[in-house]
Amino acid sequence: MTFQGTVPVRKALQLSLNVPAIVLLDRVGSSRLTSRLRQAGGNMVLPKDETPGLAMGLGGVGVTLQDLAQLYAGFARLGTTKPLREVVTEQDDREPLRLLDQVAAWQVGNVLLGTPPPENAAHNRIAFKTGTSYGYRDAWSVGFDGRMTIAVWVGRPDGAPVPGLIGRVAAAPILFDAFARTGKTLAPLPKPPRGTLVASNAKLPLPLKRFRPVGELVRTGGEQALHIQFPLNGSRIDVDRSGGRESAAMPVKVAGGVLPMTIMVNGTALGEIDGRRQRLIDPPGPGFARLTVIDATGAADTVVIRIQ
Repeated sequence: MTFQGTVPVRKALQLSLNVPAIVLLDRVGSSRLTSRLRQAGGNMVLPKDETPGLAMGLGGVGVTLQDLAQLYAGFARLGTTKPLREVVTEQDDREPLRLLDQVAAWQVGNVLLGTPPPENAAHNRIAFKTGTSYGYRDAWSVGFDGRMTIAVWVGRPDGAPVPGLIGRVAAAPILFDAFARTGKTLAPLPKPPRGTLVASNAKLPLPLKRFRPVGELVRTGGEQALHIQFPLNGSRIDVDRSGGRESAAMPVKVAGGVLPMTIMVNGTALGEIDGRRQRLIDPPGPGFARLTVIDATGAADTVVIRIQ
């Protein structure tokens, strides 16, 4: 019952803050999210002829515990899910289902790994989330390490409300106890996929520093689309490193877009482009590199080059 002001996305997810969740869902679209969840094997249970709305972000839609476990396993699997089996055989040839891309899955898992655990439980060992459905009918907690996903539901079989039934208090301790009772050492989560951006807020590109309301940065209609003029996509860049750092500098030139713009190489921000829409950067080591420029509206252009 307090106003927390501006908070990092990480904290908003870890503390299950409602307003950020609904603002983000409104931007993504409830129908789009539902479609993606169903594509990954998670079926939403709704009244006949009803479509999902923003209430789904606060426990206002039905979903089975099995489907929740399958979807959360997608984070540990870096974005893919597989239907659950009651009996697991040694070989599983079923095709995986796509929930989200690898980088996004790793980032969510990394955030949930820092969720404050129940009292007397170890920190940063299990990535988990808790939830409480509308009217205190269901309390749940789902967690995963690098080996397994466990889902816990607490509630009445008849669906009657239980005042004070909260996921963090009722379900999370059972989740951590379940992991302990497996008798297995907790496995680390996967390493960051190639291209993952890991940076403090101060070093993020401008469009990623703050979640902005729709229309806060609006194009006037006169700007050209952002386009990287140099280097060209697929080009080979020969770098002469014999003369030191200055001789090895590689120019980046762009056209169009809205200033300020940020340059990123393989997911790492290297700074902003100047008013002439160009900048010299230190080229990465030999091999293929992904170079991306993001402008103030969030528009981006990417090229893949080969450094020799």
